[in-house]
Amino acid sequence: MSDETAGRVHWSFWVICIVALLFNAMGDINYFVQVNADSLDSFPEHYRPIIEGRPAWATAAFAIAVFGGSLGCLLLLLRKPAAFYVFIASLLGVIVTMVHIFGVVGLSSFDVWVGVLMQLAVTVFLIWYSKLVERKNWIS
Repeated sequence: MSDETAGRVHWSFWVICIVALLFNAMGDINYFVQVNADSLDSFPEHYRPIIEGRPAWATAAFAIAVFGGSLGCLLLLLRKPAAFYVFIASLLGVIVTMVHIFGVVGLSSFDVWVGVLMQLAVTVFLIWYSKLVERKNWIS
């Protein structure tokens, strides 16, 4: 009897969901650190223009990106198909955040872009993965 027919999920499902949740939790912590004005001095010089000049719409998009990712991971762990739609919202937040960052630093800061592109890659992967596990009947 396979995991799919028994209604059980493969162990890799739990590993992927937990690792993705931890990754997104780091984004949540990053959000709280960035919105705390006292912590700005601890950031490298090339990050400061992004944070200091961030408009409300970019801050909202950043929040949607990181908290949507965490919520989506929690929904996956609870085996709820709504995770897919939350990950879509998170992706939109990532894209809007990228627009703001591109407007501030352009392509001049490699390490800033590595972080943003990593979030984009993880979010796209989680959208794909949430549909995959739904097709395998691991979430319902």
